[in-house]
Amino acid sequence: MSDTIEAPVVDQQFLKTLVSLIRAEDTYGAWEGKSDDVLLRPFVLTKEERRLIPIIGDPDPDTITRVEQFYKAIGLTIEKRTRLMATPIMKMSHEGFGRMVLLTGRLVVLSKHIRDVHRFGFPSVEAVSQDGAKLVDEALALIEKHRDVAEL
Repeated sequence: MSDTIEAPVVDQQFLKTLVSLIRAEDTYGAWEGKSDDVLLRPFVLTKEERRLIPIIGDPDPDTITRVEQFYKAIGLTIEKRTRLMATPIMKMSHEGFGRMVLLTGRLVVLSKHIRDVHRFGFPSVEAVSQDGAKLVDEALALIEKHRDVAEL
């Protein structure tokens, strides 16, 4: 993977949250001084890079970490917008199949089956932003509709 991203980084709250989460989890300072697009580059997986990954395979720990960071950023963005804690819970088999749920109070605001985690990635940074923002918007609509359950 190269360190450059062809498209400019979209200035959105979800991407800002994802980048700040990556920086917050950098306990040894390895990402200090790196630009946001370099930090987001591992989330981008081109068609050629995807073809090189075997169809059957166990996910590596870095990929699992990226999946967790993506859904944590969704939860943190929801928290910023609603002032309600959003907790991501992920259960995954060693083969890369599992489920992600995001809870706010007693309300399940996101329930997603995860498959082929070893091939997790997006075609562009814009796609990362759009998918994250879409999931945040869906969760916010549920919270708005069932605010009383979300506050339990």
